[in-house]
Amino acid sequence: MLSLNPKTLSPSPFYLRSFLIPPKPSISSPSLCVNSTTCCQLNQITERGILFDTGDTFFRHESATGRDLGVLSAALYKQSKGQLRVLDAMCGCGIRSLRYLVESKADFVLANDANESHRRVILDNLAQVERLEGEKKRWVVTHCEANRILTDCYLQRDYFDYIDLDSFGSDSSFFLRAAFSSLKLDGLVYVTSTDGYSSGGHRPFHSLSAFGAYVRPMPYANELGLRILIGGAVREASVLGYRVTPLFSYYSYHGPVFRVLLRMNRGKLPEKRDYGFICYCNRCGNSQAVSWDELGQIRCPCNNSTKDAASLVVSGPLWTGPLHSGAYIMEMLNLAEQWGWVGKDAGTGLEKLLKRMLEESDPRLPFGYIKLDEVASRAQTNTPSISTIMSSLHKEGYAASRSHIAHNAIKTDCPMAGCIRIAKKIHGCYTHLKKKSTLQLSFEQPDICSQMDRVVLACLSLGTDFATRLVRDGIRVYTSNAELGVLEFELATNHTGIC
Repeated sequence: MLSLNPKTLSPSPFYLRSFLIPPKPSISSPSLCVNSTTCCQLNQITERGILFDTGDTFFRHESATGRDLGVLSAALYKQSKGQLRVLDAMCGCGIRSLRYLVESKADFVLANDANESHRRVILDNLAQVERLEGEKKRWVVTHCEANRILTDCYLQRDYFDYIDLDSFGSDSSFFLRAAFSSLKLDGLVYVTSTDGYSSGGHRPFHSLSAFGAYVRPMPYANELGLRILIGGAVREASVLGYRVTPLFSYYSYHGPVFRVLLRMNRGKLPEKRDYGFICYCNRCGNSQAVSWDELGQIRCPCNNSTKDAASLVVSGPLWTGPLHSGAYIMEMLNLAEQWGWVGKDAGTGLEKLLKRMLEESDPRLPFGYIKLDEVASRAQTNTPSISTIMSSLHKEGYAASRSHIAHNAIKTDCPMAGCIRIAKKIHGCYTHLKKKSTLQLSFEQPDICSQMDRVVLACLSLGTDFATRLVRDGIRVYTSNAELGVLEFELATNHTGIC
């Protein structure tokens, strides 16, 4: 009887079938794997230079970014701790397990998939890394239900540094307690949800049973998907006497897919729990966090009557704290640069994502995001560009960043009313300038701009992005020099002006 680790107390009957090692595959190198008769030639794929076969397994090319993030985080753990033992609980074709071995330099990977028909393709893929034997064994393939393999590792006291739970729907909530039990202290667990219906508030009782959160429809539904996933993990860990904190949270529209990397340590939830309720007002568009002791006293400042209170919707309990650790994201970005995954010749996708996550890590930013279409609808204006409204928010002292979850949305500590005011200001300034068929203004001639200097100053403060909007609306901009206080343009009527 073979076991995962010779240091475990006793073998488990769960492994009797799973750990019987079959005859060594005839494929022993990546080059030979391509010619294997057991691989489907049509399903050969390369990811980050690693060739593998997907066979008949469920595989999404679009999930490569999520795999990149997992490999980076596992490699950082290996660099900081000097060792890395990975449990890939639902490995599919084994590509994540293979990448953990090759790129993250994992000392050992347990690749488990409940479907035994995937065994040959998993073995062929992992055979690119020499298996070795005894305590130096690099990898093992098993076929157990995920909860069973996790529980058995716990019973054997065979703990892992990194556990990857790439489950479907909201199933990850079913595996969390067993995963935390089989994880080393200060270890990492990479959890998944693909349940977009629950995050959208369409199945509140399902989200209640899966994550312990009753979710109502809110404009930032996809961020709620991450927060209920983290909140469910916080609840399960606290039952065992552990505390978990998110290092990064990633949303992708395909699926949709919600992935969160959590670090686990022993301890109680802090006084500022970051685990409570979120309230959104359909009337004014404001959101607020509500603690447990404030339940029953929820009211939006815009509501003056019991009737108005019907505009409030509440979701929770869920995670209300930060989605990322800024310091950790910076470490991931630096490692990605070292590996050549970001930069001139590496494409912009991963770099753009990590930098946007870094922006979102600003501790001043609250939960949720504000869609610019909603701002424009409430302000009854055209939708302002993201760079324009963010520039205005920064100048007024507010924190603001783009959101990696929604492209036409911002995260900011400015209330909705402030965003509406700024949108109207931008629109008013732009409209006033556009209506003028001829404009001859200069800061060097104050008598000429006596009535228009405020508009001119506001226009100049909008910078080059405002110039871009002028071009889009038929106004050709020749130069824009804010330092000299000059904006030269040509109106649609072909009159020339300098302001």
